[in-house]
Amino acid sequence: MDDLKTIDLLTELVSRLLSPTNPSQSDLSRSLSFATRLLSSRLSPSLSQDENAMAESIKRDLAVSGRSSDALTFSDLHSKLVARSSLPGGVQNRWALLYLLKSLSGRRSYSSGGLPSLPLENYNPNSNSASQNSTRKKNLGLGSGVLHISKDPENVRQNALREYSVLVMDDNEVEESALVRDVLYACQGIDGRYVNFRSLNGVDGYDLPDSLTLPRSTRTMVRKLCEIGWLYKKVKGFIDESTSKIPSEEVGTVGQAFCSALNDELTDYYKLLAVLESHSMNPIPTPGSDSGLQGNYLSLRRLDVWLAEPTVRMRLMAVLVDGCRGLKGGAMVGAIHRHAKHGDPLVQDFMGRLLKRVCSPLFEMVRSWVLEGELEDIFSEFFIVGQQVKVESLWQEGYRIEPAMLPSFISPTLAQRIFRTGKSINFLRVCCDDSGWAAAAADAAAHVGTSTSRWGLGYGQIDALEALVIEAAKRIDSHLMDVIHKRYRFKDHCLAIKRYLLLGQGDFVQYLMDIVGPELSEPANTISAFQLAGLLEASVRASNAQYDDRDILDRLKVKMMDYSDGDRGWDVFSLEYDAGMPLDTVFTASVMKRYLKIFNYLWKLKRVEHALTTIWKTMKPNCIVKSIIAKEGFVSILRKCQVIWNEMNHFVTNFQDYIMFEVLEVSWAQFSDEMESSKDLDDLLSAHERYLESIVEKSLLGERSSTLRASLFRLFEVILRFRSHADRWFERIYELQSRGKAESKPKSKERGQRLEGAGKAMTQLAGELFHKMGEDLDQIAKDYSNSLDIFIKQLPLQQHVDLKFLFFRLDFTEYYSCRK
Repeated sequence: MDDLKTIDLLTELVSRLLSPTNPSQSDLSRSLSFATRLLSSRLSPSLSQDENAMAESIKRDLAVSGRSSDALTFSDLHSKLVARSSLPGGVQNRWALLYLLKSLSGRRSYSSGGLPSLPLENYNPNSNSASQNSTRKKNLGLGSGVLHISKDPENVRQNALREYSVLVMDDNEVEESALVRDVLYACQGIDGRYVNFRSLNGVDGYDLPDSLTLPRSTRTMVRKLCEIGWLYKKVKGFIDESTSKIPSEEVGTVGQAFCSALNDELTDYYKLLAVLESHSMNPIPTPGSDSGLQGNYLSLRRLDVWLAEPTVRMRLMAVLVDGCRGLKGGAMVGAIHRHAKHGDPLVQDFMGRLLKRVCSPLFEMVRSWVLEGELEDIFSEFFIVGQQVKVESLWQEGYRIEPAMLPSFISPTLAQRIFRTGKSINFLRVCCDDSGWAAAAADAAAHVGTSTSRWGLGYGQIDALEALVIEAAKRIDSHLMDVIHKRYRFKDHCLAIKRYLLLGQGDFVQYLMDIVGPELSEPANTISAFQLAGLLEASVRASNAQYDDRDILDRLKVKMMDYSDGDRGWDVFSLEYDAGMPLDTVFTASVMKRYLKIFNYLWKLKRVEHALTTIWKTMKPNCIVKSIIAKEGFVSILRKCQVIWNEMNHFVTNFQDYIMFEVLEVSWAQFSDEMESSKDLDDLLSAHERYLESIVEKSLLGERSSTLRASLFRLFEVILRFRSHADRWFERIYELQSRGKAESKPKSKERGQRLEGAGKAMTQLAGELFHKMGEDLDQIAKDYSNSLDIFIKQLPLQQHVDLKFLFFRLDFTEYYSCRK
């Protein structure tokens, strides 16, 4: 600083700063000498010289401290300074000026004179701190006058380091080695002499007391280094808490594996701390000194470098601990896996190592389930849950997938395959009493080259797991389908149900209707189920059903439904088919109830058809026309009766043809194709469900066809009423005809007169009967016509295309359309 103008300005600045304290000439001289040394040093801030950034930083500090008006004033002054810098004599190094102002505003300790309490030459206060500072200066050789000889002939670097050392020592009340020792304690979750764990306003962590005099940078460094101790405390607390609960369902095997993996990571962390502890025993060299530069000492900055990578790992472990708290099993694995997709190789390696340990129990559960059908899940951690059910409900209700326990790296499709494969093994073992699945599972494992031994799969082998599951599912499902079709003859039983419950065996149904008709006409409470069973057996022997397999025929039984007062046998009679194990997995109680509903519907249709056939047999027009009473207008009544019968027969015949051919046969053909192409039991169940649904919807048994079905049943009631009236009419006609034949041959004149009177009376009775028949026929014809019109009008409104085709069948001549 040889510039006289600069020296004069510096002297004036120091004098103004010290003027409030009335300093002596010696104090002024020492302060001036210190300021000269400070400005002549080679020290410089390690910041980029960005004037705008520095100005923004000052304005931000003022705004944060609540001095918004000062921030606006500073902004205005800075704008004026920038504007005047282009003028002659303007300030050029504006960044340095702003940095100086910011540094001065940020200092916390000032002497009473306004200058920082920095060490001055020959300054010897009576305080302990001052004596320590004198000792430090002596040790540094500041007062000895000895110059170090180095490659720097002017000793610029050494002088700058010594000056920096003096500044640092005056601001530090604690030795750096003591802080290093306390930080190492904090890294182990232990309170030190200066660094303690504290909680304030819900925020906890390791920190230095506020009363301790330390530079802001040192405090910041200690807080940064102690973060790993706070993280360690959280991780260690989670491990201890979980370990104290073992064995329990709250932790489980996956939780135990997670704690074990964390303990292994902490073991490596303990090894590092042991190395750092040994390094901390070496003294820290002072700046400007050559002693210890080659030694393994440990300073705060070196400790920061040592702990950089462990802090990342510990931070990640703390995040995992927070995310896994309260979770177990597959849910815990999924929560950990979400953090594995990271771009940092360090994090990727750490997560891969951790997940390999954590996922081991889960992958073992998958392997055991897929290859052995065993659900080794003591603590309810697996995404497949078993429950106690009846044997016939094992496939449908015995197992289910728990979505909350499904890890994200196992796709829903793969999870369904895993689920079905193990379920197929259990179905074969429990329901089918089959052991061929074991060979299929071993072949699948051998085909994909995967070991069937325990712990053969792990994290990172998702492709191998998927290949194993796909191959095992294919082979085990194929074996299951062979057992169902060949050993248990699934298709034969479906065909038997079609023949007997869906009334597809025509001769059997007709003979059964004829033989049980008289019995079913009786009140329901007087009918014996055993007698009906005998009639069923007689129907089988009298028809082609006798050639069916005896095992199938033995499964066909009579079932009497619950009845109420006034019910007839027709209302409660039905057939049932006992498929037995394991086919009752397909023909469940709910499925057989739907078959029963279809049977009752078809049985009612067959009853109506049988009633019309019985009416036709009862009329016998040739015999009646020859009788004497036929002369009294009976021919017209009989013709009207036959017209009504033809209309009814037309409707019933076409409707029955529609049910038998358009509904039952078409649905069976589709079901047969789907049955042959089914690859697993779920496909077979779905095909059978579609088969049943198709029959129900097309046969007007669905919910959407309830109104149309009610109209159809009203038509059936009218037809059955017609049959009931016809039976009574013709029974009365045959009775009158028999009486007329018996009295047609008189043996005397007197008796002839009596017979003539009886003939007139019989003719009168016949006339009354025919009149009543005509009235009843007119009413029946009217009711039938109205019910049929309602039914025909509703058919085009149905959504199913086959029901619209039924309308074409019934009205192909457009007779009913024109009648509207």
